[in-house]
Amino acid sequence: MSLVIGQIFSPGEIFFAIGLFNIKFLEFIKMTVLECRIAYNKYGGYCIPESCLHRPAVRRVLSGSIHEPDTIEYIAAHCSSGDVIHAGTFFGDFLPGVSAALPSESKIWAFEPNFESYRCARITIEINNLRNVVLACKALGDQKGRAFLQTRDFDDKELGGSSRIVSTLPFGCAHGSFVEIDTIDDVVPRERNVALIHLDVEGYEDYALRGGIKTIKRCLPILIIETWPKKNILDDPWFSDNILNLGYKKVADIHGNSLFTCSS
Repeated sequence: MSLVIGQIFSPGEIFFAIGLFNIKFLEFIKMTVLECRIAYNKYGGYCIPESCLHRPAVRRVLSGSIHEPDTIEYIAAHCSSGDVIHAGTFFGDFLPGVSAALPSESKIWAFEPNFESYRCARITIEINNLRNVVLACKALGDQKGRAFLQTRDFDDKELGGSSRIVSTLPFGCAHGSFVEIDTIDDVVPRERNVALIHLDVEGYEDYALRGGIKTIKRCLPILIIETWPKKNILDDPWFSDNILNLGYKKVADIHGNSLFTCSS
């Protein structure tokens, strides 16, 4: 676990931190050299963390290929009416392709809570001189607060883009940090028109949707939501009552994502 000097923690967070297996409670963040590589594909250049060379998205981009090309192409083809919300940014592999497709006044609101991935995404933005991306080192949820982000797996390998919010850590997976959580409704100004919301947040999609329900009702954006084998969002009563009842229907699957559009 990493703590920031001067940061105030709630009693619940302190209790949780003390109970984590093999975590030093007084380990503080030290700004270290970012170990990374630069890679390119047809959309642009990318800063890739050395710790994640085993991750599928990283391997594809390092080879000059594209991770989830159909998803990027779909977003690029359907973002002409407004902004894009993109959560689970990782090192920014979606940013150059989507940024180039946006109208001149539109923005990408990007979110990445893993600090190493966030640092890489910022460099990706600079490499490509992207001036329509607003990047935040935060997770999206149903309310403002903090939560614990697991960043390594059972083999002590970095999860990278698969880092996830957890309430309790699996035994033997004890590396991560507390991260800020914000909501779509609080971050994206009400005057912005949102054309599309893309959520790749490792099982936290339903919380992110709850925190953006006002924006969804106001703009009726296209929704692209990562599909989880053991968690069908269509079975969630809240999703049915608050999303499907607006007129949304699932129309396709793209690279393991469920695509919903609104007929209203």
